[in-house]
Amino acid sequence: MGKAKAERQLKDNEAKAVARTIRVSPQKLNLVAQLIRGKKVETALAELTFSRKRIAETVKKTLESAIANAENNHDLDVDALVVAEAFVGKSITMKRFHARGRGRASRIEKPFAHLTIVVREVAEEEAA
Repeated sequence: MGKAKAERQLKDNEAKAVARTIRVSPQKLNLVAQLIRGKKVETALAELTFSRKRIAETVKKTLESAIANAENNHDLDVDALVVAEAFVGKSITMKRFHARGRGRASRIEKPFAHLTIVVREVAEEEAA
C-alpha cells in the first residue's frame, strides 16, 4: 500500500538542498544568500569561505550538500553547476522574556529560518 511516488518538481538538470531551522533571522540569512545567487558554484564557495558573516558557514554546508546531491543522485557535471536559486523562508520564533525594572518584563524573540539552494547544470557558453 502507501502513497504513489511524487513527481520530481525540479528539472532534470537541477538539484537542491534544504537546511531547516537555522538559528538566525531570515533577514540576515538573506544577505548571505544574495552573495551567491546566479554565480558558479566554485565562485560561490570561495565567497562563503572568506565571508565574515557567522551564518556563511551553514550556507556553505548547504551549498556543498546541493553539489553532492547533483553529482551523486542526478549525475550532473560539478564544473558546470550554477546557483540557480537561493531563497530563505521564515521558521518558528522562540519567545523569551527579559526581566526589567519595577517588576515588568519585555519580550525577546529568537527567530529561525529555512534555506533552500537549487543548483543547475548549464552549458559552458552560458556559464561564462
